[in-house]
Amino acid sequence: SNFLDSYRKNNLFGLFGVPELSSPEGFQEAQEKALQETEQLVQKACITPPGPQTVMIFDQLSDALCRVADLADFVKIAHPDFAFREAAEEACRNIGTVVEKLNTNIELCQSLKQLLANKEVMDSLDPETRQVAELFMFDFEISGIHLDEEKRKRAVDLNVKILDLCNQFLIGAHLPNKIDKHILPEHIRYNFSVEGNYIQITGLHADCSDDLVREAAYKIFLYPNAEQLRCLEELLTSRNHLAQLVGYNTFAHRALQGTMARTPGKVINLNKHFDSFVYFLRYNIEPSLYCPFFSLGACMEGLNFLFNQLLGISLYAEQTEKGELWCEDVRKLAVVHENEGLLGYIYCDFFQRADKPHQDCHFTIRGGRLREDGEYQLPVVVLMLSLPHSTRSSPTLLTPGMMENLFHEMGHAMHSMLGRTRYQHVTGTRCPTDFAEVPSILMEYFASDYRVVNQFARHYQTGQSLPKSMVSRLCESKKICAAADMQLQVFYAVLDQLYHGEHPLKRSTTDILKETQEKFYGLPYVPNTAWQLRFSHLVGYGAKYYSYLMSRAIASMVWKQCFVQNPFDRAMGERYRKEMLAHGGGKEPMLMVQGMLQKSPSVEDFVDALVSDLDQDFETFFMDSE
Repeated sequence: SNFLDSYRKNNLFGLFGVPELSSPEGFQEAQEKALQETEQLVQKACITPPGPQTVMIFDQLSDALCRVADLADFVKIAHPDFAFREAAEEACRNIGTVVEKLNTNIELCQSLKQLLANKEVMDSLDPETRQVAELFMFDFEISGIHLDEEKRKRAVDLNVKILDLCNQFLIGAHLPNKIDKHILPEHIRYNFSVEGNYIQITGLHADCSDDLVREAAYKIFLYPNAEQLRCLEELLTSRNHLAQLVGYNTFAHRALQGTMARTPGKVINLNKHFDSFVYFLRYNIEPSLYCPFFSLGACMEGLNFLFNQLLGISLYAEQTEKGELWCEDVRKLAVVHENEGLLGYIYCDFFQRADKPHQDCHFTIRGGRLREDGEYQLPVVVLMLSLPHSTRSSPTLLTPGMMENLFHEMGHAMHSMLGRTRYQHVTGTRCPTDFAEVPSILMEYFASDYRVVNQFARHYQTGQSLPKSMVSRLCESKKICAAADMQLQVFYAVLDQLYHGEHPLKRSTTDILKETQEKFYGLPYVPNTAWQLRFSHLVGYGAKYYSYLMSRAIASMVWKQCFVQNPFDRAMGERYRKEMLAHGGGKEPMLMVQGMLQKSPSVEDFVDALVSDLDQDFETFFMDSE
């Protein structure tokens, strides 16, 4: 068996080319390797005299753990094989626990404190190294490093409990609701999946044209589940306990440290500007008329053309090894710069499959960093979408919404490829949440511009371009939906702040939802529903949901100031790379925004940018491509 083992190791590729991961058991092995490396690095950090080397060791530590944890984070939700998902889940939990323990390790913290306290050494460091040292210190502080031993242990236990509750809440948020099929009128049952005497409702069916189907789906899918309600309450309470234990008034105060907003007051202030802003129109376009023009191949060519013009970057399909992919329809792209060569890899997991979550996301699998041997560790990411498969008669066709999502996620991927920092801890999208969405939302502006769309939208059968009138209608419908969507985003952002604000909460989470909805949203609350139990962003974006609004405001300013004249302007593309993408999280976000806009925006500027997007003269969108 030893011979076989070594044969397997040398000749089999595991997931993402990680040799250990040719089987689920390999997670255990990868994890043990990471933990051994971690122990050696912790010892090394504790005996290294204060200097740039200290930051380097901390970053190697972060890299050793993230290389397993980030990969496992993706595998635990997306791998079709349950055994892989389970092994990845276990690895996430174990590594998460180690991270929390390290964040309360006094000796380790001491070695960083000595560096930060040494003014002479600090002054000699470059800005990125200084920023990274401060970010590592910040992780210690929000984890309660300053507490006595008993409280530090409580903080670790709470963190682990919160990780478990987050997992439980995420699973519950996506679980279908069941109902006796006889309760639903017969003529709408075929819209849902039937199991024996029950009908399974797996989502809101928002795109369905039948009002009754949408109403039934809404009321049944959002019907409160007692277990999920308890899980959410316990999650919010535990987060509040943790925040107070480590010295913050509320979880929101703790979460907003280090962001552009900085305090909950500023977020609420941003949202207050929208109080009076309620109008609601429905302007329908028929997505199926657009689909033939947006084949996946055409959209990918459009992205390739855009990146080539703006940044000198091309996407190439790459051969994969056996065992490297988790599903045979995943495609691997190499991202290549015309002068700098290979920048990294994007795995495209684009198609629907059973058990795959219906959410579009970008995952970092491996962060870029400068290795000890002077080589650059290339970033690896996954883009996950839920596109329909091609059929015998047609390729995969995207609705306008799917096309925009593809552009959005590609914006994240480019940030990961071009945020080529020295340190893995701040690579690519590892930056404050309210800045992380800027590159992705900016791509939505490109996806709505006639000059860009006209480059690639071709009918898959006839090769005809998408008529300009159809692009105008599409942009107009987006405008009208944008007002409703903006309202929805404000409502979500306020709700998220209230849930993570003063505790104990004065009312139930459902009453708070109802009150906030009536104040900030144009549609009334529907009795016996509990939408918050499906609000999966409470996990990843707890107290930071406002980030979408903040990022949209910045993306809007960047678009209007830098790209609306010419969306293919190479000089602007280079400025965007140099000022905004290149730093990852290694530079204060506000400084990056200032570098790009060449001024420092105020709260009023943010609000103006968001509102002007809604009532801007329609014509600017459909400038001719002449």
